[in-house]
Amino acid sequence: MNLFSIVVKGGILMIPIFLCSVIAIIVIVERWLYLRNMSINARSFILQVKSLIIKKRITDAVVLSKKTASPVAKITKAGVERYNRPRQEIKEAIESAGKAEIYQLESNLGVLGTVAAVAPLLGFLGTVTGMIRAFIQVQNLGGNVDASVLAGGIWEALVTTAAGLAVGIPCIIFYNYLQSKVEYFVYEMEENSTSIIDMLIQSGEREDEFSIE
Repeated sequence: MNLFSIVVKGGILMIPIFLCSVIAIIVIVERWLYLRNMSINARSFILQVKSLIIKKRITDAVVLSKKTASPVAKITKAGVERYNRPRQEIKEAIESAGKAEIYQLESNLGVLGTVAAVAPLLGFLGTVTGMIRAFIQVQNLGGNVDASVLAGGIWEALVTTAAGLAVGIPCIIFYNYLQSKVEYFVYEMEENSTSIIDMLIQSGEREDEFSIE
């Protein structure tokens, strides 16, 4: 008996389990590529922006932030665009941009988490319905069945449980991995947001001093 025939024996619930696996693969690949493209050397980027701001090249700092694909770059852009504005206004802009970036980072992770939970449950449901069918068959035969008939029905029912777990376990692993990457990006934004605000405020204050003189 080959793998395909075993899968077919699992019954109709193998279809939604298969669909769950397809959805999981799409989400995992999409999120992994997205998060990989968002990775930069945040410290080096902030130093570049700081150098441009010190030189009063605000437009260049905005352009650099636009070209850099990273959550840190997005919140930096929001702050730099409000250069020489009150601290509270800069802070609110950075916080608003940060919330938008967190939403983008967590996009589709909920779907992956749902698949991780639902796939094993579908497998267990398939096992329960398969066991019910097996015992109905036993009853219809008046109990005149040997162990091989009952065992055959049971292992066919267990196929869905195995399939559900085979989908659910990798989903949990990848969900936790991707979630940890998102948490790292959030940490980067939180760590750099204060330095961005201070950098803009200090530069603005120096500019005011020069203009007074």
